[in-house]
Amino acid sequence: MKFEGTERYVATEDLQMAVNAAITLQRPLLIKGEPGTGKTMLAEEVAAALGKPILSWHIKSTTKAHQGLYEYDAVSRLRDSQLGDARVHEIKNYIRKGMMWQAFESDSPVVLLIDEIDKADIEFPNDLLIELDRMEFFVYETGERIVARHRPIVIITSNNEKELPDAFLRRCFFHYIQFPDKKTMAEIVRVHYPNIQTRLVTEAMEVFFRVRELNGLKKKPSTSELIDWLKLLMADNIPIDILQGKESSKAIPPLYGALLKNEQDVHMLERLAFMVRRESR
Repeated sequence: MKFEGTERYVATEDLQMAVNAAITLQRPLLIKGEPGTGKTMLAEEVAAALGKPILSWHIKSTTKAHQGLYEYDAVSRLRDSQLGDARVHEIKNYIRKGMMWQAFESDSPVVLLIDEIDKADIEFPNDLLIELDRMEFFVYETGERIVARHRPIVIITSNNEKELPDAFLRRCFFHYIQFPDKKTMAEIVRVHYPNIQTRLVTEAMEVFFRVRELNGLKKKPSTSELIDWLKLLMADNIPIDILQGKESSKAIPPLYGALLKNEQDVHMLERLAFMVRRESR
């Protein structure tokens, strides 16, 4: 059972090694990297490549660890008791299974994605230590002990918004997705747009990497934003000359709203374009 990438996902050798090492060690794979570098998509493609179903638990700032295990709906039970509903005599009717419970009771191994774990509070990862380590948990309301039938392949993503606890990190296999170089980026583009003009890709990537290298940029454009930008360039049939900057009035990349996501970066690019135009006179 080896992951070697898919037709839709370009995985570097280091990333393939990390996925396969985590599977061999039976430890969660912790994936970090810039937003838009394909962390979430990795889990989906690992599941597809290995022929396994995927269960996705998307973390929010309000998410609590126990929600991944189960939730007890005491309010509904109280309401049903007031209405004389016979369901109240069976507490299991008010237990909602979380993604981890569903993964544990699956008849075959699954891929469990815990997406953007750094969005939750600092105690969230620590609250899952035993469950991820021993692959079991206790349901206090029913007195059940839930033990995984098959150990799921756990992939955890983080945008590095906050530090994760050492005890949690110790239980994971870690990999940081480096931002793709031009060669790898060209392969990624070809996966999305197999019939795109080579010259368009070359010129667009020159502009893209030039923008990323600007000092003081608040948010650097990501891989997913390059893909969106190329789609717009093809849809609008933007001339190559504009991308090459031969027209001084077009010194700012066309359709730049796909690449730049805040006004500070747009203003900075406008100032640089003005300086370039002034120097070229």
